[in-house]
Amino acid sequence: MRSLFPVTDLTTTAPGPSPLTDREWTLDELADAYAYPAAGGPWLRANMVSTLDGAAQHDGRSQGISCASDMRIFGTLRALADVVIAGAETVRLEGYRPARAREAFAARRAAAGQGPAPAVAVVSGSLDLDFSLPLFTEPLVPTLVVTGAGAPPERIAAARAAGADVVIAGEGGRVDPARAVRELADRGLTRLLTEGGPRLLGQFVAAGVLDELCLTLSPTLTAGDAQRIAGGPGVPLPERFSLVSLLEEAGFLFTRYRRTDT
Repeated sequence: MRSLFPVTDLTTTAPGPSPLTDREWTLDELADAYAYPAAGGPWLRANMVSTLDGAAQHDGRSQGISCASDMRIFGTLRALADVVIAGAETVRLEGYRPARAREAFAARRAAAGQGPAPAVAVVSGSLDLDFSLPLFTEPLVPTLVVTGAGAPPERIAAARAAGADVVIAGEGGRVDPARAVRELADRGLTRLLTEGGPRLLGQFVAAGVLDELCLTLSPTLTAGDAQRIAGGPGVPLPERFSLVSLLEEAGFLFTRYRRTDT
């Protein structure tokens, strides 16, 4: 892996290999590169992968268009987050399990006042979830379910009986993305990471609450009719993001963009 942007990093005189050197980065280097901003407010980051022709999945899953380095970055982003947010469909398709504690990040998380692993927050209006899965029965920290006030009462009761923390973030059967961010931040979960799916990411984009996008561009073509990284209703005007960093390995581009007004 090598750093292509920002250019100023490429002229460093610090000892050790240059960022231009094509080598495997340590987890500490990745964690430094993807550190959350120091500001205390909530920061919502998305992590997604896309093929050259815009597909966010192959055969319904993202694994087929990913690579080992993409998964190392995936793990690093999780290790830096307070909470990982995912839509119910993504949880089902990707077979989500609880986030695990990783010794390599233990000291960093302790210094930041974080627990041993991030919580997982599942967004679902209907709460059509299997609460017997390890995500709910075996987490290091309780899994959260984010839903609307109109969710079926029996499903809310089932979630709580399974040990989940129910977060009401909307009226009726819908979740308000901006309110979801606020409710999680009110629980001290300010370093937020969403891994999709595309419908959930589209809702965050439409609500104007996405601060940062970490997008892996996979050097693959799939054709077909796979979803893009963000779906749902469009925004009135495209929202501008600025490139923060760009890494490359074996043709994969690991980009990081921030909303221009942040």
